Amino acid sequence: MMSALDNVLIVGCGDIGVRTAQLLKQRGGSVSALARSEESAARLRSYGIEPILGNLDDADSLAVLPTAGKLVLYMAPPPGGGPIDGRIRNFCAAVDKANAPKRVVYISTSGVYGDCGGAMVTEATPINPQTSRAQRRADAEQTLTVWGEQYSVPIVILRVTGIYGPGRLPLARVQQGHPVLCEAESPPTNRIHADDLATVCVAAAEKAAAGDIYNISDGQPGTMTQYFSAIAALLDLPQPQQISMEEAKQVMNPMMLSYLTESRRMDSKKMFEKLGVTLQYPNLESGLKQVVAQLEQPDMGYFGSIGHNK
Repeated sequence: MMSALDNVLIVGCGDIGVRTAQLLKQRGGSVSALARSEESAARLRSYGIEPILGNLDDADSLAVLPTAGKLVLYMAPPPGGGPIDGRIRNFCAAVDKANAPKRVVYISTSGVYGDCGGAMVTEATPINPQTSRAQRRADAEQTLTVWGEQYSVPIVILRVTGIYGPGRLPLARVQQGHPVLCEAESPPTNRIHADDLATVCVAAAEKAAAGDIYNISDGQPGTMTQYFSAIAALLDLPQPQQISMEEAKQVMNPMMLSYLTESRRMDSKKMFEKLGVTLQYPNLESGLKQVVAQLEQPDMGYFGSIGHNK
């Protein structure tokens, strides 16, 4: 009897896609992924993933997408600029009823909820995207949902919080001594380790029902200041200087400020209860220790991004 995980196509196979593919392959699944160039295709082959050439920004290149009967994990971010996700629209336009996938799991962002003033957010909380990047994600959710209804394709949406892990930490900022917001003014933030996110993706692909939406986090909200301070402590670096919000507006870049002006506490009980996942890294402390341990390995990249998925 075939499993829902036997034949998977990943659209947008970056770091999380590769981690998810490895879990699927360990279970005997066949995994292919969209590759926009021969260089990307070679990278995918190095991980044992079959590349399918196609570019989400070029609708003509998607004419022969092999989606029929497959589980699709859509992880590609929207293009920059504006409130519309043209990439997911190109994907939907390329896949008709004759080539309908078995299911699509879409990796969205908690940013679609907008600023909730630190309040607890469940999957029933109305979305209120306030930044253009969050509006693009909301557009993608809506576009995919309508398309799924049209072609009777079950759609599952994962609203993911900040992702951290090897290669995904703000190490350069900590090393260079960038200031952080003072703890008293630092709003709550939510995170999930990259390996745990991959585990959740597999669980959602296998167990989620059509129309399900899940908040994805480790369930342990903290603050950005705590995050930066913990990284500095683990690496024996000086603690970052704490500054007021008024000072931050003068010295921080717009992207960092945007993370500090929206706040919410993500309720992820549905993820734990319905998908039955057990996290390897149930809190920031355990996750950061794993990342720092890997930093000592010569083949691991040292510098990473802030690790927010918005």
